[in-house]
Formats: sequence, structure tokens, C-alpha cells
Amino acid sequence: MAIIKPPFEIVGSIRGMSFYKQYGSDKVIMRTKGGATKQKIKNSPKFAKLRLHQTEWGGCVKMSRAICCSMWRVIPLADFNVSAYLNGFSKKLQALDTEMPVGERRILLSKNKYLLDGFQLNRIHTFASILRVAPFWEIKRETLEARVEIPYINTDIHLVNPNNLPYFRIIVSLGFVSDMHQIENGKEYVPNNINLDSFTFELHTEWYSTNRQIPAQELIIKYEDQYVSDLTDDISMILSIGVEFGKPGFDNQPVEVKRAGCAKVLGVR
Repeated sequence: MAIIKPPFEIVGSIRGMSFYKQYGSDKVIMRTKGGATKQKIKNSPKFAKLRLHQTEWGGCVKMSRAICCSMWRVIPLADFNVSAYLNGFSKKLQALDTEMPVGERRILLSKNKYLLDGFQLNRIHTFASILRVAPFWEIKRETLEARVEIPYINTDIHLVNPNNLPYFRIIVSLGFVSDMHQIENGKEYVPNNINLDSFTFELHTEWYSTNRQIPAQELIIKYEDQYVSDLTDDISMILSIGVEFGKPGFDNQPVEVKRAGCAKVLGVR
């Protein structure tokens, strides 16, 4: 059943066509239903190549999920469908593997870390347009540590508050993502290193008034030494940062406002 919304906007299904919207877009998308049956795709020799690409796509979705898990604390600050973007990003990573045949190509983030550096989770209000100071950061792989230095902030000058909310805080997270490969003689992708894959740890500042001056500060994330031996070359460390805005809750204490903020990847090492 299709529903017409004023002025003349259709959502739903009608006569073999579907109308729907995707998060991050105000446009209605139309597609036709039908195609080959699942059984035919699964068994017919005509779809052998398609089955190889389906297997690889399953690996891309897993890699996208792992990257999202490594940034889980700042993902809610995104203003578009980050998972869909990272699915495509993982597919591009997969295409860079020229050693394995189609259907078995690996997803090697560790060999192409620079491609995720500076990734913005916002398209309307980017991180630099909200917080107009540049944090200094570094990642130390040998000690599983990251350091972020946030300069002095004068909110009248350095903070843009699009929704005029009374509070804000800064979040940093450090996560781990393993390269992925296909199981031998199988149809499933798995991480090379299961010990650290999708691990993440986050820190945040206290809630600050959006009408004050905040001195420079340093946030340090460090994993326990017992995990140092688990770090291998096929693990990538992702450092991300976000600005989260808040409002008074029922107890008059600040609570976060969903999707009111911004985030980005500082770097991948």
C-alpha cells in the first residue's frame, strides 16, 4: 500500500514499485520489485559471478560494522547514513587487493589507513565549522595510547551552536579494526586478529556551558599493558573526536541531545 503525503509525496508500494526515503536525504526513492528468485541466484551457473560478489559484499558489510564499532561513541553524532558510506568505502578497500581472485579478495585497512584520515561524520555542520580550534593529536601503537590536546576555547569565538543549546562536551575515542579475509573454502569473512578487533575506549570532558571560556586541556586514552602483545600489523588504530551538545534533564543535569553535534576521524595508525 502506498501513502500520499502532501504535497503529492508517495511512500510505500504500488503496482510492483516501492517508494521510500533514506536517512540523510529528503528525496523519495523509487525502485521496481522483482528479479531472479533466491533459489536461481543460489544455484544457477549464470549467477556464479554474482555469488562471488555477494560473498565479497558480506565481508564489506562486516568491515563497515567493525569500523562503526570502533567509533561507536561518536557515530550517533553523524547526520547521514555512515554505515552505508562505510560499506562502499570497504568495497573500495577490497578492490585494492590485486593478489587474491574475485570472491576471495581481502579487506586491508592496515595497508591503506590514510584513506580514512580526517573522515567527516557530518555533511551539514562539519567538525571544523562547529569547533573552530584545531586539536593536536598523536597515536602511540607501541603502548596502545592516544593523546589529544584541546586548545583554549572561547565559546563566543570558537564554538558555533546551531541549535542554541546550553551545554556541550568533547568526546574522544580510540578503537581497533582488524583486516579481514575469507575463510579457506568458505563463504564468510572473518577478522585476521580477533583479540582486538572492534575494541574501543572513550573519554569525554565534563559538560560545559556554551557561554564561557574553557582552558586548554589534554585527554589521554591508554589501554592496559596486557593487550600490547595482541597488537599485530593487520590491526588499525582509529582515533576520533566529537562535539556533543546537551540540555537540562529531568533532574536538571545535562543530558545529550541526539544528532546535535559533530564528529570526525582524527587519524588512523
